[in-house]
Amino acid sequence: MQKAVRFYETGGPEVMRLEDITVGEPELGEVRVRHVAVGLNFADTYFRSGLYPAALPSGLGVEAAGVVEAVGPGVTGFAPGDRVAYTGSPLGAYSTARVMPADSLVKLPDEIAFETAAAMMMRGLTASYLLRRIWPLNDGDTILLHAAAGGVGLIVSQWAKLLGLTVIGTVSSDAKAELARAHGCDHVVRYDREDVPSRVRALTGGAGVPVVFDSVGKDTFAGSLDSLRRRGLLVCFGTASGPQPPIQAMQLAMKGSLYVTRPALADYIADPVERAELAGELFGHVAAGRIRIEVNQQYDLADAARAHSDLEGRKTTGSSIFVL
Repeated sequence: MQKAVRFYETGGPEVMRLEDITVGEPELGEVRVRHVAVGLNFADTYFRSGLYPAALPSGLGVEAAGVVEAVGPGVTGFAPGDRVAYTGSPLGAYSTARVMPADSLVKLPDEIAFETAAAMMMRGLTASYLLRRIWPLNDGDTILLHAAAGGVGLIVSQWAKLLGLTVIGTVSSDAKAELARAHGCDHVVRYDREDVPSRVRALTGGAGVPVVFDSVGKDTFAGSLDSLRRRGLLVCFGTASGPQPPIQAMQLAMKGSLYVTRPALADYIADPVERAELAGELFGHVAAGRIRIEVNQQYDLADAARAHSDLEGRKTTGSSIFVL
C-alpha cells in the first residue's frame, strides 16, 4: 500500500496525517512516478498553516525525484524507467508515489542522485531565476543575501561567485556564519547582533548594494530597503518571518527611486523552454561540482510534523528531504 501525508484542516505541524492511499493509472497527459526522495520547503508550511490557500483535504509538497512507472495516453518524451524530478506541480509530493501531469517533469541526469535532485529543484531553480532572470548583475557587483545559510542561500552564494559577484550574507548564528563563508559569502553579518544597513554601507563605501535578495520578509524588509543604493532593487521572494508590510510608493522615491519585486518561481518555469534552460544550467553546475547541494537533514514521511517544526524553528541549514 502506498502512503501520503495529508491535512484536513489548517494549523500547526500536528494537523498532518500519514495515510494509506491507492495510486491509480495515469490518464491523458499524465504519468505515475515512484518517489525516491521528496523535498521539504518553507512554502510547504504556508499551505499547512493556511497562509497559502489549498482546497481541503489536501496533500502537501511540490518537489520530488523518482522513477516513472507508467505513462498515460498522449505522453511523449517520458517512458517507464526514466529518472525524473519536478517542482511546482500540484500539491502531493509528500507521498511514496503519485499520478501527475507529465509536463511538470524534467529528466534527471544520471550524474545527479535522487536525494540531491529532491533537495535542489525548488531551491536551485529559484537561485537560477534570481541570478539569471531578475536583474542584469555584472562581474564585480555586490549583493546582499538574507538567510545565507539556508537552502536557497547556499546555492545563490556559490552561483554568485561563479558570476564574479561579491556576496554579503546575513545569518543568525556563528555556525551558520561559518557555513555561509564556506559556500562563498565574502562578508557575513549577524543580523541579531549588528545593524545590517550600517554594515552594508560600510562594506560598500557608503553606496549600498544594487540588489537585495530577501526571503525572510517582515523582519528584514525595512533594513533591506535601507541597504540599497540609489535605483536599487529589493527582491522579496519569501516570507519566513511573515508577509512584507504595505509599501508606500513615495517611500521608494525618498529612499533613492528604489524598485521592489515579489517574484514567484511558477512564473519562471511555466514555459517549458525556459524551465529547461534554467534546469539545464543548474544541472550542469551541480554535475560538474561547481555548486554543492547540502542535504543536511533527512526525515521519514512519518516524521513530517517534526520536520516542519525544525524548519519553522530555524533549526535547519541547507536543504531538508524525506527519504523513502
